[in-house]
Amino acid sequence: MSKENLKDGYAKIDQYNPKTIRSIAKKYTSILEDIGEDPNREGLVKTPERVAKALQFLTHGYDLDPAEILKSAMFTEDYQQMVIVRDIEVYSLCEHHMLPFFGKAHVAYIPKGRIVGLSKLPRVVDAFARRLQVQERLTVQIRDCIQDTLQPAGVAVVIEAQHMCMIMRGIQKQHSVATSSAFTGEFNKDVTRSEFLRLIAAK
Repeated sequence: MSKENLKDGYAKIDQYNPKTIRSIAKKYTSILEDIGEDPNREGLVKTPERVAKALQFLTHGYDLDPAEILKSAMFTEDYQQMVIVRDIEVYSLCEHHMLPFFGKAHVAYIPKGRIVGLSKLPRVVDAFARRLQVQERLTVQIRDCIQDTLQPAGVAVVIEAQHMCMIMRGIQKQHSVATSSAFTGEFNKDVTRSEFLRLIAAK
């Protein structure tokens, strides 16, 4: 996938690697045949190529460096209170069935001499989400990246998501929501963690 338009560690994905597209599309042509479809019928002629491009976009997080995203907008600032960005949209692919899971992430940190541009936190979430994932690992990766890069007094991450592998297949529970959390530092204290959970629950 092209890394053109790379800015602040984040790439706008509007070009694709032709060789990769051809390779993935060829495999999906075989998959269509294996499930009993005719890849040459009108509605499916371009489907393998479309799927290949979709997969490249949905997994473009492998080409991004989340730490560099944060480093591109770090500032020295004497602010020591909680910073929260909540309701960050999350779209990812479950690595077990390659079906989507989606929901929202709430991310907070307590600065210790350094802050980061607020838009970079959703970009970090997206950089990790646009890979084959499990929700638990995604939650921890976001937490650890912020902790290791900013070295704040603490980090909190909560993700709430619905998994299509539970909704469309398997147990088929339409309204189930999975919640995962990860904390460091000050957020391991009951009073700080409780304040964070209260604030993300407020409407």
